[in-house]
Order: sequence, then structure tokens, then C-alpha cells
Amino acid sequence: MSQNISDRSAVWPGRLNVAAFAGVHLAALGALFVPLTRTPAILLAVSFLARKFGITAGYHRYFAHRSYRTGRAMQFLLAWMGCSSAQKGPLWWAGHHRVHHQESDGERDLHSPRRDGFWRSHVGWVLDVKHDETNLRVIPDFAGFPELRWLNRHFLVPPALWAVGCLLIGGGPGLLWGFFVSTTLLWHTTFFINSACHLLGRRRFATRDDSKNSLLLALLTLGEGWHNNHHFYPSSVNQGFYWWEIDITYYVLRCLEKCRLVWDLRLPPERVLRLGRGLSKGLASPRHA
Repeated sequence: MSQNISDRSAVWPGRLNVAAFAGVHLAALGALFVPLTRTPAILLAVSFLARKFGITAGYHRYFAHRSYRTGRAMQFLLAWMGCSSAQKGPLWWAGHHRVHHQESDGERDLHSPRRDGFWRSHVGWVLDVKHDETNLRVIPDFAGFPELRWLNRHFLVPPALWAVGCLLIGGGPGLLWGFFVSTTLLWHTTFFINSACHLLGRRRFATRDDSKNSLLLALLTLGEGWHNNHHFYPSSVNQGFYWWEIDITYYVLRCLEKCRLVWDLRLPPERVLRLGRGLSKGLASPRHA
């Protein structure tokens, strides 16, 4: 009987994951019937860009890769903004992402289209209850902060408050466009980096995985689409290594650096840039950081 209870309790949270995910998508379909007027349009743009920055600059480049430094207050703000995108807690997200880099497109990679196909690498792994736990041993450098531990446990609080804010500002249309539509767009543009950027695009560097660069996804994700660059030298704060590779997250971080809110931004060394331009040889395998 205990085995059955364990099985049922394991299945039910998985169903909740799927139900919540489907529910947000169904709500977003209301956009087909509700015109996008000025206030909802502003909420859509602000909600998408601000929360996307929380994912790209916060969850990814700071918590997962420590590509720059900041103070404790700014660290919490980045975690809160990332959490408001409804992609679970900062320790969960960054911890799983570190495992992804250690095992990219390998047997222990959580979302490899090479092994599991497009759908599972895109979203199936997120909905799988097997991945709901946070392995704090993978992210000991941030697990000691009680506010981050709290946020990681109560990861639904920021998106719920964001939804309430959209409702108070824009009413029903504001909630629809500012929260449900923007959250759906946030999810899939983020997930496309795991799936599409390992299937479509161009490779500048020889890495052991299938990571590829995509200008289109770089534009949609504030710079995350330079995925092959990132997998070759993941500790760099900029993923667009060259002036023609648009990386909006990096540009904003440079502005925050001038305001002394972030510092010690880590950049790719000249030998990596020369290799990417085809001016040198070597460095055939990626550096992990």
C-alpha cells in the first residue's frame, strides 16, 4: 500500500504541473477575442522584457554561471524578477542548468533533443515531476542565502503578485495580455534555447554538443540565441561575442555596471575571439565554468 501511495503522490504533482501549464495557455487564447489596446500593450511589453531580463541576466548569467558580481539586494531583485516569470525558483533553475552544461547532450542532460526529441527537450522535462526537486549540492554558492531559499520554496508568490499587479493596472485585459500572454511567450522563447538552438542555426565553435547560434532567437531572448558561443565559453557575461551579435542583456548589464549596481563582468579572452574569427587554431573543446 505504501508503494501505491507513493506512486499516486508522485503522479498528482505531475498532473498539477501539466494542468497549470495548460491553464495558462488556454487563458492566453483569450487574446484572440480581446483587442490589444494601449494599457494592455504596455503591460505586455514591460512584463515580457522585465521578466525576460530576470531570466537572462539573473537566473542564467548570474545564478547559473556567475559571469558578474553584484550586491545582496540586487541579487534578490534579480532572483525575484526571474521567479516572476513562472519558471520555478532561482536555485532550482540555476542548479538544473549547471547540470545541463556538465552533461550537454549527454546521458544526464535534462533536455537534449539529440536523445529525447524536440518536445521533451522543449517542455516535457519541465513538466516531469522527477525534476521538481532542487539539488542544493549543485549550487552551494547561493544555497546559503535564506532569502533565496525562501524564494525557491515559494516560487509561485512573485508570478501571483505580478498577475495581481497587471489586473489592478489594466483590469481583465491587462491580466490577459500582461500576465497570461506574456508568460506564455516567456516560456516558449526560453524553452526554444534548450530545443531549437540544439537543432537549428550555425556553429562557430567546435563543442561536444549540438549547440548552435541563432540571430532570430537572440532577438527574441535578449541575446540568449548565441548559444554555440555560450556553450564554448559559458562563463562570459556576453553571449554575443562580436559587435554584430546583438545581445541586449549584455548592453543593459553594461549600463548597470556604470551605475555601480553590478561589477566584475567576465568577458571572453582574446584567444577565444580570435578562434571564432578563424584567426587561430586549437581550443577544440568547450571550457566549462
